[in-house]
Amino acid sequence: MSNKLTSCLELLADESRPVRTIDLTDISDLSRSQVALFHTAWHGLRPARRLELVTVMVEQAETNIHLIFHAALRVCLTDSDAQVRRLAIEGLWEDERVSLVQPLSDLLAHDPAADVRAAAATSLGRFVLLGILGDIAEEPARQAEDALRSAWQRFDEPVSVRRRVLESLAYTNTTDLHALIGDAYYSDDELMRQSAIFAMGRSANPRWNKIVLSELNGPEAAMRFEAAEAAGELTIRAAVQPLIQRLDDPDKDVREAAALALGKIGGPTARRALETLVAGDDERLAEAAVEALEELTFNSDHRDDVLLDDSDKAPMRRNRSSGSSDDGLLVSADDDDFDDTDDSEDSDDVDWDDNEDDVDDVDDSDDLDWDDDEDDIDDTDEGDDGYDEETDEDEPDFDAEASDKDARGAERRRRS
Repeated sequence: MSNKLTSCLELLADESRPVRTIDLTDISDLSRSQVALFHTAWHGLRPARRLELVTVMVEQAETNIHLIFHAALRVCLTDSDAQVRRLAIEGLWEDERVSLVQPLSDLLAHDPAADVRAAAATSLGRFVLLGILGDIAEEPARQAEDALRSAWQRFDEPVSVRRRVLESLAYTNTTDLHALIGDAYYSDDELMRQSAIFAMGRSANPRWNKIVLSELNGPEAAMRFEAAEAAGELTIRAAVQPLIQRLDDPDKDVREAAALALGKIGGPTARRALETLVAGDDERLAEAAVEALEELTFNSDHRDDVLLDDSDKAPMRRNRSSGSSDDGLLVSADDDDFDDTDDSEDSDDVDWDDNEDDVDDVDDSDDLDWDDDEDDIDDTDEGDDGYDEETDEDEPDFDAEASDKDARGAERRRRS
């Protein structure tokens, strides 16, 4: 294969040939000795050619699962061009080897380009998640989290970096994180507020349900988009009717996010709405509805398998994404939902009725009151996630592997 690799590298050195016309298979899945050859050839290319090559590698790896450019892209992490470094980080999204944690931590701490530091912050988040899921050892996961926390403490970091740090830290769902998300939500910066909503969804903590529900009808399309995705991540069944209304949102991204969220939440009402979209005239929305229905069906079937388990003790469902029982969210799979409290005990909870078309009567002054001295955003019991009492038999169950896949898909779909 070295001869083929040499031939490929010679073609890449010929700048009269566009990179897209060259078969890059031979720089996929490089061995250690082949990495040395690539490294030498890489530094022999002009900067514009290197940028062209890394761009094509990232694009092709995204569309062809057989192309694995991880080794080559690691060489690109030290390139002199910040755009090349950023693209290399993004192209390494599926590289879960813990040896990547140190280079990413170094880039987050020292890279002169804010875009590169932001990309490194986003990429480190998956190692935090992998640690929580038990897929990697504690030490690299802790190293990733420490790098993120150190970056958060650097108050001179621009919002473009800090917001990505917050989003990655949201996997931890620790007590101090609640204050970070709350502060970000009440920030004067609109981008930081968007990331706060995103972090609320990623934390999988129902303490944020009321804020997410209220933002579904906010004036800013970007916030409605984030709220729709967060409602899906939090599986807020009380959000089904507001999300159905968002299917007519003037912003196409909000419409698609609402459809995908309905697929995560599930239930017969969501299913009917999605089936209607499939037959509609909006092609992109119909495609989103098909994807959502596939997820809804998968989650429903998976939940049925769990409920049919004849073991003496029903399996336990962990807090989505975090893999922990933080905030008392460890529940039996026999439970239909998290809401085992009497709604009448909490008069401040928003009463979302699936039969009501108007969801604009939420009193924001009650929902959005933040007290830094409190451990919660309101007086809602942690066990009460704001669900309606009416149950839907298609309620999805959490799957850790699917959660990781969803996180990657959502990151690709998100706005800048």
